[in-house]
Parts: sequence; structure tokens; C-alpha cells
Amino acid sequence: MSERAPAGRWPNGARVAVMISVDHDADLAILSGSPTTADRGKTLSVGRYGTDRGIDRLLGLFTDLRVPTTWFVPGRNAERHPEAVRRIAAAGHEIACHGDAHENFLELTLGEQVRAVRDAAERLRRVTGAAPRGFRTPAGEWKPGLGARLADLGIRWSSSMPGDDLPYLHPEASGLVEIPVHYELEDHQYFFFNLEPPFPTGQSRIASYAHALDNWKREFMAYHRFGLCYVLRLQPEVTGTPGRIGLVREIIEYIQGCQDVWLATGSQIADRWRTQHRENEPGHPADLFQRLRAEQEQAR
Repeated sequence: MSERAPAGRWPNGARVAVMISVDHDADLAILSGSPTTADRGKTLSVGRYGTDRGIDRLLGLFTDLRVPTTWFVPGRNAERHPEAVRRIAAAGHEIACHGDAHENFLELTLGEQVRAVRDAAERLRRVTGAAPRGFRTPAGEWKPGLGARLADLGIRWSSSMPGDDLPYLHPEASGLVEIPVHYELEDHQYFFFNLEPPFPTGQSRIASYAHALDNWKREFMAYHRFGLCYVLRLQPEVTGTPGRIGLVREIIEYIQGCQDVWLATGSQIADRWRTQHRENEPGHPADLFQRLRAEQEQAR
């Protein structure tokens, strides 16, 4: 890969695009992953902490640093915590769809996946007054054909797949942009922890704060070097704590201290990519996978 980004890839001569994203799924993610926790107040309080404390810490930090962000919210979570979601939107941040009840899409049919997104988008519209333009899979995998149906529902971009370092166009849906996200740039992988039931399975994981921050910085240095799209994925209950909020401040201030950086929302990045690209570069893995899948369907 060339060490020089193509001129004009990002606005105003920026070398790298950065999207700060937040998944606000609260205790819905815990319940969907382990339904037996429905009567476990201690376990569910881990998720509720994000709503009660983490959201406002993150919002305060983003306001202080003047950072635009994108929040992915399940539809039912917006209905359960409408004032929190309205505070996020009122602060100028983008609200995107994160499923309806934080479903595991691997367990749903295509019709059920479509219904989850449609219902969630309507709930978000009722709470915020605006229909979401972005989507992130809550858990599991897309069914073939979901991309085209997302576009029909008014979704213009996704940030669900880890298959690239730059945005690309979904081959099954005209104009649907994917903004890739990677596990090493999430807070959940380093810090999320619960004793019983065990999260993660097998125990234990609470990473060194310094090491996690160093990972995020090293990744940003490489993304900046190659002119890519850096997506940080946070959760209020994970990095909205008194100590870890400092890690978020440090990585954002580090990013802001570098030259030629474009901090943007998901919609801004997707719109920019869409205006510059009518198709993917020749041989893009997404197109090759789509072609292989079509050939397999024909052979059946």
C-alpha cells in the first residue's frame, strides 16, 4: 500500500478520517446475550451504569473537546431512555440504528432482520424526530439481501464489517456505504467484565489502561500514515467510568494534536465517500465475495 493518501480523499486536504462512535445499548446487550440475567439486578446494573453515569461523562467530554460523534442506539433502548437519547441528539451528535432489542442477527431470518431495523428506525424517529441514516449490527451476521433492504428503509451507510480500512460500497445495495470497524479499536474487548454469568466466558480480562491507550495510538499512527478511516468504538458503561474517561480524552486529544485530521460523523464520511466513488476498486473483496455467493446460488 502506498504511504501517500490520494489527494482529495478527505475534505480540506485532511490525510485521515476519524469517526468517534458510541454504542448505547445499556442492559439490552446483556439480556440478549444471556437471557437468564433478566432477574439478576447486579449484572443488569453493569449496563444501566452507562445510562445513569457514562452517557453524561462522554457528552461532557465531547462538548469540551468539540468533537462530533455518532451514537448507535437500539430502538427499544431509545423508548426506555428517551430523555438520555434526546440529550445526545440535542448536543449535536448523530443517532444511528443498532437493531431494535440488540438482537443476535445470526439467529434471525432475513425478514426478521428487516423487521428489527424497520421497527428500530421508527422508534428512533419518534424519540428524536429524525429517521436514522446509519446502522451497526448489534450482534451476529447479516443475511444475504439485507444490504438492499437497508437501503429501502432509508439506511444510507453501515459500520458493521471489519473487512477493510477504508469505506466501500456494498455490492448488493446501490449507494450503501460501509465504514469498517475493527476489534482492536473497541473498548469492550479490553475492559468489559462480569463475574456471574462470566463476561467474557472463561474470565478474566481487565486490560492495562496504558496498554489499551497505546494500542489505540499506534493504530491511529498507522491510519494517519496511510490515509485511512479510523473508527473508535466506545460504550458508556465501559469507558464512561471515572478512570477510563481519561483514556478517551487522551486518545482524542492525541488525534486532535496531529495535523491533517478530519473528525466527522458516520453520515459525513459516508456522504463524502459516495460522492467520490460510484463503484469499488477492481477486485475489492466485497465484490468478489458477492460474485462467489451468486455463483454458489446458481450451482444449487
